[in-house]
This record gives sequence, structure tokens and C-alpha cells, in this order.
Amino acid sequence: MTKRLSNLDRTLKLVHALTQSIEGLTLDEMAALLEVNRRTVERLRNVILIHFDLEETIDGRIKRFRIKDSPGRAYARPSSSEVAALQSVVDAGRREGTVNTEALEKLLSKIKIAFDSAERRRLDNDLDLLTRLQRSRVAAGPAVIASPEDLTAIQSAILASHCVDFDYQPDWADEPSWRRVVPYGLIHGPITYLVGKMPDRDDPPFTFRLDRMTDVRDSGIVGCPPEDWDLDAWMARSFGIWHEAGHEIVLRVLAPAVDRARAWRFHPHQQFEEDGDDLIVRFQSGGLFELANHLFGWAGELVIEGPDALKDMMEKRLAAAQTMLRPDLS
Repeated sequence: MTKRLSNLDRTLKLVHALTQSIEGLTLDEMAALLEVNRRTVERLRNVILIHFDLEETIDGRIKRFRIKDSPGRAYARPSSSEVAALQSVVDAGRREGTVNTEALEKLLSKIKIAFDSAERRRLDNDLDLLTRLQRSRVAAGPAVIASPEDLTAIQSAILASHCVDFDYQPDWADEPSWRRVVPYGLIHGPITYLVGKMPDRDDPPFTFRLDRMTDVRDSGIVGCPPEDWDLDAWMARSFGIWHEAGHEIVLRVLAPAVDRARAWRFHPHQQFEEDGDDLIVRFQSGGLFELANHLFGWAGELVIEGPDALKDMMEKRLAAAQTMLRPDLS
């Protein structure tokens, strides 16, 4: 332990010296400062190089090193891999049409602007390679376009603790109708949903698709969720986006698929239970329609043990799937 603390002390002392030095330090000067041999200093320099922008200059045949920025800026400055990760999310958002992509794109631009010219050149070289060789997978699903301005209006209302007014047209309606909703949260994805509740009713929160909203505006009327509102807990009560009465789901995973199931998340609150060579998966959830559709991918590897409502839903989905294989008899 004493040795570890000593190494940490040396590293911090060297970081401070490399930050304060204007001309930079040679390896021999570092070794003299720390009273260690050159090999030890080389190891410390390599560690510092991972975490700081260590500038190397050559004075004749002598190499000097210094840390360009203060330690605080070095830790606050994003790395190439971090910027590339954000870039890949922005690129995927553009392909999917995700409504919060514009905000992320502005954030990415601000991050890049914060770099000086030398940092930007180095970042551009690294970013070009990392972004060319990284992608976020775009899953099959609905392709919808929602207004970034509508998203901004909702977010502004949330910050002001105000209700949101908008006209809404569900898929079954011929005309849009006016709504006033207390915003309980936003769920982003290929489709962005507003979770909200009518201010004068005791109904549970509903979901509203942003792409089906028009004339979205801050109502100026006070309205916010209760202090104990938990969006994550609300989402966990359903397998997908649609909410219904909860069911005790019991799935039996057959022995050949047990390893796969242990590495799979059926639900955030799932529980595993060994039963011989099989694995029992339990969780409470609504959204039986979406759950049944998901379980098609486990055909032959999983048995639905409960509830009966899920079995009935699966039978209906299987019957519907059979119609896709029938020839046109008309």
C-alpha cells in the first residue's frame, strides 16, 4: 500500500511539474525531480499520456514534454472516442428521424467549437476513422417525422411546470381534437412519445405520439407531475409502450437456450429461477400484444406457462401469422 501511495504521489507531482513548465521537461529532468531512474519516469510518462494532452517538442536532439492545459481542462475535455460515440448517435438519429437529433447535433457542434485549432485538426483525423468504422444499428420499425420545434415547446413547458396544449389526431380519428396535458415525461426512440395526464381527470397517464400533434404550445397553466413520479417505474409496468393491467408473466426457457436467456433482458424487473435444466423467468408486466410478438423469436426454445391471457394472445398472433402464408383465394 505504501508503494502504491508513493507511485500516486510521484505521478501527481510529475503532472503538476509538466503543467507548470513553459519549455517542458526532459526525461532526465523528470527523473531528477522525482529521484527515480529513467525507466520509472518513462512508465509514469506513459500513464500521463493516456489521460492528458502531453505535448512533445524536440530541442536539437533532446525531447521535452509538457502538459498544454491545466489538469482541470484536461479532465473536462472530451476524447476522440467520446466525440465519436456522440457522432454515431447523431448519425443514427438522422437515419431514424429521431426527434431529439437536432439538439444532440447542436451539442456536438458546440463541443467541436470548444477545441482550439490544433486540437480540432487532431480530433478531425481521429474522428474520421472512428465514425467511418462505427454505426448504431437501425432496427426495422415505423419511420415517422416529428417536429423538433414541438419537442422544444414541450421541454420548455416541462421546465416552466406548465401544461402543454396541442391538437391530436389518433389513427382512428378523422379530425384532430384539442388536448391540454400535464407533461409527465418524454420517451425517445424511432417514435417519440409524450407521457401526460389530463389535468382535470383521475385517469392514469396516457402516451401521445409527437408526430400526431399539431399546434403544440405552452398553455401557461401550471401543471407538473407529483414529486414521487418515477418515469422509469411507469415504463417498467409494460413490456412495450402501451399500458394495460399488469400480469404475472411466467416463461420456461428450455435447457438448450438457458445460456442465451441469462444474457437476455425480457424486462427490467425479471427474476430467474432454476428448475432442473430449464430456467424460469418471472416478471410483472402489461403489453401482452408486444410481448407475444417478441416471443416469436424464442420459438422452440421457450414455453409460456402463464398467464392464460398471454397464451390466448399468442394463439391470436399465430393465427394472424398463418394468414401471411396463405395464397390469395379471392
